[in-house]
Amino acid sequence: MARVLLIGTLETKQAELGYLRDALGRYGLDVAMLDVSLGSKGAVWSGKEKLARMTEKAQAAATDVGAHCTDCQVAIGVGGGTGGEIVLAAMKALPATYPKILITTLAFDPRPALADSAITIIPTLCDIEGLNTQLRQVFENAAAAIAGLTKAQPIVRDDRKTVAVTTLGATGAAGANIARVLTEANLEPTVFHANGYGGAAFSRFVEEGHVQGVIDMNVHELGRIHLAGAHVSMPTRFSSAASLPRVVLPGALNFLGLSALETVSNAHLKRPHYCHTQQFTHIKLTKDEMSEQAKRLAAILNDSIAPCHVLIPMGGFSHEDRPGGAIEDSELRAITAEILNEQARAYTVTQLPDHINDPNTAKAAVAALRDHL
Repeated sequence: MARVLLIGTLETKQAELGYLRDALGRYGLDVAMLDVSLGSKGAVWSGKEKLARMTEKAQAAATDVGAHCTDCQVAIGVGGGTGGEIVLAAMKALPATYPKILITTLAFDPRPALADSAITIIPTLCDIEGLNTQLRQVFENAAAAIAGLTKAQPIVRDDRKTVAVTTLGATGAAGANIARVLTEANLEPTVFHANGYGGAAFSRFVEEGHVQGVIDMNVHELGRIHLAGAHVSMPTRFSSAASLPRVVLPGALNFLGLSALETVSNAHLKRPHYCHTQQFTHIKLTKDEMSEQAKRLAAILNDSIAPCHVLIPMGGFSHEDRPGGAIEDSELRAITAEILNEQARAYTVTQLPDHINDPNTAKAAVAALRDHL
């Protein structure tokens, strides 16, 4: 019999959790329960007291979840604002790709929690406050989906070495070229989007030991972290791979990734820029910003304890950094090359005449990494 873990606050959601438990049982699933109630017993706590109790409960639940899920196939959480946040924190303690489902009112932004952990969100639309026709149907749908998920076949890794690759739409051709060349070399590429969220998943993937080498082709998140742009906390984004062979390129280092055009400040709009999509506006860096970013990148790479090689594609760092492109600037490339060369201690540097999206750049990146795999 398949076994699943159901997580929620029995203190406030006993009837709802009980209904879902029974629905799961009708599919022949054995349900283990984990109560993450705060234990207020109706008391009204101050904001500080409640947050402290939530943190304490989430930390305890993270330990409990790991113990429970050694014999469970899926973790399911049910919660509104408070309960949902506690469940998310607990679920993040599980391996990134372990099956996790959160049934929630979406009373918070789930993106930070989802950035480095595969959690499926099932919105309830209505509040989880007493059973009704809408909520029962949501639970029935969820139970059917969970029953199917328990039948998922685990993927057995083959004998190929795995290479983590970072990319972005502005270097999309480079990412595709690198993935193709790696595959042709009997290596398995796993590609992550450096959009301020994907870097968190990249770091976790590396830290969980899934990777034998890295091509950090798109370091755009360095700008989001230190200059401007939406991002989640990713303190190990540029250090997690320090002990692995890696090749690094300054992909998309030359622009800020900001939101929809109408949300961008007038100061930024005075610079060369373009709309990447209706939701994203790319703003060219100033010379001073590029200099600081290159110095930051050099300092990070000088902490490498495994072979690290930097490739600088002098033909352009992103798709609009080219002759006639909206943010083309050869001087920014020259600044980057000068600093990365001058400050190299624990890494080596090669300058390429090609654009980052040129197939020759991909070939050079894979060749440089293969020398150390």
